Formats: sequence, C-alpha cells, structure tokens
Amino acid sequence: MPRPVLKDNFNITYRKIPVLAIGREIYIDTSLILEALEHQFPSAQGYGTLYPSSTASFRPLVRGFASYWTDRPLFRVTTGLIPSSVWRTHFGVDRSDLIGHKLDAEKLERKVPQNLSGLDLQLSLLEPLLADKGTKTWIFGADMPSAADLALWYQLDWGEKISRGEGIENLTGGGTKDGDGEGIGRVFNKDRYPGVFSWFERFRIYVDGLPSTETRIERDDAQSVKRLMEQLKQTPLREQTLLLATPACPHYDLDKRNGLVAGAGVSIAPDDTGRDSPTVGTLVALTPEEAVITPQQTGSETYPAVGEVRVHFPRVGFVIRPVGQAKL
Repeated sequence: MPRPVLKDNFNITYRKIPVLAIGREIYIDTSLILEALEHQFPSAQGYGTLYPSSTASFRPLVRGFASYWTDRPLFRVTTGLIPSSVWRTHFGVDRSDLIGHKLDAEKLERKVPQNLSGLDLQLSLLEPLLADKGTKTWIFGADMPSAADLALWYQLDWGEKISRGEGIENLTGGGTKDGDGEGIGRVFNKDRYPGVFSWFERFRIYVDGLPSTETRIERDDAQSVKRLMEQLKQTPLREQTLLLATPACPHYDLDKRNGLVAGAGVSIAPDDTGRDSPTVGTLVALTPEEAVITPQQTGSETYPAVGEVRVHFPRVGFVIRPVGQAKL
C-alpha cells in the first residue's frame, strides 16, 4: 500500500496480490483467478488448460492441493526462509501491519533451521507423488502440467530464490542487498528427493518453452494507465454475474440467517493475513464457493473511475460478514 491504480480506478482496497481485471470484472486471489482464466480462455477454443483431460476427474483434488497445501503449510515454511535482513527494513514494517503483530528479525533468523526442517517434511510428503514411475510425468499422473504442478512449482521456485536472497534488494527498495541467505540446497537436492527435484527441473523447461504474452506498464506511465482505463470503461459487465459453476445452488436460507442477502453491506477479508484491511461493498451474489460485491463508493463518486465494477472473491480462505457484525 498504497496502490493508486487499484484504489482510484476500481475502489479496490484489497491488501494482497495478485488481482485480475477482465474488463470491469475483478477477480481476487489465485484460487479464483485460475478459474477465471480457464473460463475466459477455454481449451475448446484452442487455448491450453489448467486441467488436462487426464486429470479432469481430479479437478477438486487439484484445487484443494493448491489452496489447502501449497498456499498454506508449504508457503508458511518458505516464507520462514526469507533472510532476516529483509525484516529489518521498511518492508518488515509493512508486513508487520499485514500480519497484525511486530516481526522480530532476530527471532525469525533463529527459526530458519526449524523452517528448513519444515520444508524437509513437505518434500518428504511430496516425494512419493512425484517419484519416477514411468508414465506419471506430472502430479496426479497427468499427461500435461495442471494447476497442481503450477501451484507447487512456483512455491518451490520462489522459495529457492528468496531463501538465497535473490531479489531482496528490489523487494525492500534498496533496504538490503541480494545474496544474504542460506538457501534450501541442504534439503532440496536431487540426491535427497530425486522425484521432486527431477519434476521441478522438468517443469522449469516446460515453462521456459512457453511463449511470453506479458506487456508491462510502468506505474508512473500515466498516459498508458489512462488509455487502459478508458478501454475498460467501454467494456460491458458480463451478462452472467457468477463465475464458478457449483454442484448445488446457493443456500438462501443459511445465507439469510448469516445476514448475507443481495443488497446487504458486507466486508470480505482473508482468514489469515490482511484481516485488518477488509474490502467493503454491496453483496451482489453468493454461492457456496464465490462472493460477488460492488465496492464501497468513495467520496461523491457514483462509481469508480472505470464505471461500475464487480469484485469476485473465493469463499475458500476468506471470511464474509455483514457490515457492523462483530468478529467472532
């Protein structure tokens, strides 16, 4: 924070990343963003897929693997390997605000060996899943990488780099220097976990072979940002409000008992970190897996700069409450 592009144009006060905008539909959190991309670019139209046909029946397990394993216990140990010099900068202060308590750099430094043991545990659990079994090239035996491979690989790739201190000078705005870290080589290597290590290198080659579609707009490039926002302003909202198809319809009775009815003012926040920076708005739609709101108006503006927007949150990993309801 602050993030003026999101705040000024969309009234988005969400504290984390990533955030995806497809027109004026805004998607929060990787777990929902992957589903939005899958929906927007279907394999039936020649695009790749996060759910290869060989894992189609495993889609719930793939989603759970990403949300409940790699984004939580695995992420906790990899963040515990960040060099302590990072926590002594303004970035550490920012993260203290995000987490909700002060971070003790010396204590975190002493916990690095404990977190390396935690990573060793995670890799031990993963090894049988990725041990070389001939045709089982990817997680769950898929013939192509799926969202499960993507979720695990980026955690390990980021963890390996950040643990060595790669990129921390940029991360802290020059507050510390790159290279100030132990790394994870003592637990993550081809001899100790050959299946995971071989899969990791195989996926790296796969990613390197993909075409790049990235276009960067620098934060201070006001004209480019303005043009982009004008384009979004001309983009209509989707005809269908909800994104995720669910096995059962909304549970209107339970939702009503919880004070979650269309038109109600609600706050939505992650259930782990960033709880003190909720997104507030009007509830548009709710299912067992997805919540859609229009963000709270600011000042005298009727809508944000791009016009009315809808913000989609997953229910996994988030808490939604009527505005004014006390925390439990």
